[in-house]
Amino acid sequence: MNNRSSPPFVALQLCEGGMAGPVDLKDIFFVEADELLSALEEGLRAIQTGAQEADTVNAVFRAVHSIKGGAGAFDLKALVGFAHRFETVLDALRAGQLQPEPALLGALLHASDHLADMISASRQGTNTDPELDERVIMALEAQAGGGGHKEEEAFVFEPLALDGPFGMEFSPMPLVTGRRRVTLTFRPHAGSFASGHDPALLMRDLCAEDEVEVDLDLSTLPEAGNFDPGQSYLGWTVTLQTERSDKDLLAIFEFIEGSCDLTLASDTSTEPRNNPPLPAPRIASPALAPVSATPVPAATKSPPPPAATAPPPSAGPASGAGPRPTIRVDIDRVDRLVDILGELVIHQAMLTEAIEQSPGFGSVEVDRSLDQLRQLSRQIQESVMAIRAQPVKPLFDRMHRIVREASMAAGKSARLVTEGEGTEVDKTIIERLADPLTHMIRNSVDHGLEKPMRRDEIGKPNEGVIKLSAAHRSGRIVITVQDDGAGIDRDKVRMIAIEKGLVSATAELSPQEIDALLFLPGFSTATEVSALSGRGVGMDVVRSEIAGLGGRVGIASVRGQGTTLTISLPLTLAVLDGMVFEAAGQTLVLPVSTIIETLRPEASMRHNLGQTDSVLDVRGRCLPLIDVGMALGFRRSLKPGEGEIVVVVERGDEGAIALMVDGIRDQRQVVIKGLEANYGQIPGIAAATVLGDGSVALILDPTDLAATGPIQARPVVSLAAE
Repeated sequence: MNNRSSPPFVALQLCEGGMAGPVDLKDIFFVEADELLSALEEGLRAIQTGAQEADTVNAVFRAVHSIKGGAGAFDLKALVGFAHRFETVLDALRAGQLQPEPALLGALLHASDHLADMISASRQGTNTDPELDERVIMALEAQAGGGGHKEEEAFVFEPLALDGPFGMEFSPMPLVTGRRRVTLTFRPHAGSFASGHDPALLMRDLCAEDEVEVDLDLSTLPEAGNFDPGQSYLGWTVTLQTERSDKDLLAIFEFIEGSCDLTLASDTSTEPRNNPPLPAPRIASPALAPVSATPVPAATKSPPPPAATAPPPSAGPASGAGPRPTIRVDIDRVDRLVDILGELVIHQAMLTEAIEQSPGFGSVEVDRSLDQLRQLSRQIQESVMAIRAQPVKPLFDRMHRIVREASMAAGKSARLVTEGEGTEVDKTIIERLADPLTHMIRNSVDHGLEKPMRRDEIGKPNEGVIKLSAAHRSGRIVITVQDDGAGIDRDKVRMIAIEKGLVSATAELSPQEIDALLFLPGFSTATEVSALSGRGVGMDVVRSEIAGLGGRVGIASVRGQGTTLTISLPLTLAVLDGMVFEAAGQTLVLPVSTIIETLRPEASMRHNLGQTDSVLDVRGRCLPLIDVGMALGFRRSLKPGEGEIVVVVERGDEGAIALMVDGIRDQRQVVIKGLEANYGQIPGIAAATVLGDGSVALILDPTDLAATGPIQARPVVSLAAE
């Protein structure tokens, strides 16, 4: 059995049938590496904002050190070499030899970005350009004053002048008065060097704050002819008088756990002791006994209590402390679980409908059982959706790099501020949000923020701010990208639209209509092609991708103050609570999260605007009135008894609208089935679902329905028959 393993990257995967199956540890390494990269960048940003606590700097160092260790286990030489020189600079920073100056932090962030690129390339089985690797790390070392090269050149291997069978005798270092006595035994495994671990760094951290006595264990050191410099043979027993807790001491070794033997025993005795002067070490003759790894006990110290009374803590995490245990599951298995959940919801609806139509329906026991089944189905749905739900923080963290690169390319100074990183949303939505959000961020930097000189002239801070936030609102997730730039120049936008033939020169457009021009295909306000813009691939791509997620994009701008882009999305793409209603003989569904109220309006509440448009006066508010059947082209006009029920739905920041329907059937959970892959995008329709009787019902998108206007009338055909 091979004992060489990379400590942080050990996982157990459950196969079908409940048996433990093989798992690719390299895949686990890359997953862990992504998390470490996130911690690395988060720590560097914290240092950049003034948080220079030792814990923050140590966390940054440990992230790079762990990546190096994992990469060494899989023989990723280029990655190991880059990470080693990277951590050398970080080591000098945490030792106080370097100060976190802006230029150094910029180089550290650039090295962090490049480290992420190297990991991404290694995941794909390729390598980054070695010359680029060297340029990036040399730029970092130059900002560090060449510290990386100095440390590398300072290390020269020199053979030890040892006599006989390497028997040596050392006198322990004296102890000074301390809080409590701790004895720690540490022996790295033979192959620990191959994983990138350096015992010297660990011992230095262990001994940095306290006076210690150290006994070296040479019992496994071979004869010179059998010595392998790539293997570890030494062990140490370290005795400290320290105020540090066992948890703090063990944390020093957390990334080598699994590649070493580690024990710790503590004594709370605080009696002072007098120590003799430090004698000089001497070489023992071959006839002397081997050196004992047990430290010399203090004369004034009582024997330690029996192990049964006070068992020493293990080298692992303390019980009850640390994060809760987690498992890693292939996302395909979760998707399969979601699919099964969808089938369960459909069959539950079919069963309910069959029972309601049976002769025995109405029994109290049957009603109670159906209600319990509905509740159980909802609990399963919520639990499965909670498994898929993830915070948007990893996505938001990636945007910091986008801002840095975009501001550098545009010659501007910008920083990203995030809020609501803990907001959770379906994993599928997070994955598909990356591209549109990246485009929006770049757009804010390139088109929104002014040049530094211009910002100085108008009294704004030289550094522009882009605020990225997320929040749950009315059963949806709302993400906003806000900049403090110049805002939209609507005169310029209108002029470009006229030049491109998108609008007539005599057209009178409202500010909202001018803003909407930015979402037209091929529209761009850039005067020249750059790395960021000018090719006509603009906000229309963002809108289409968001629409594919069942969402919508809004824009608001104040000239001279900035622009805000808003994305509104459903929390999940699997199941929703819907109100089932009828219009023009069709069965349709509205998301319950969008419904404000339902009512039967009186004739006096309706007011016509021209020949086609109408509004509804609801307690002093005039709402646009839309007949769903006519808007979708299922009928040309209303007949008596049709459209007598109105459902008032909200459209986020755009206010509410009133939808006319013929009748409301019930409220139920429905499984969302996308139409884009098999049919195409339909104006006013978000998706479809299968009802309990097997018929297909369309799920409305009220905002899009109001924006697109009525669709050309078509012959009415039941969807269940198509």
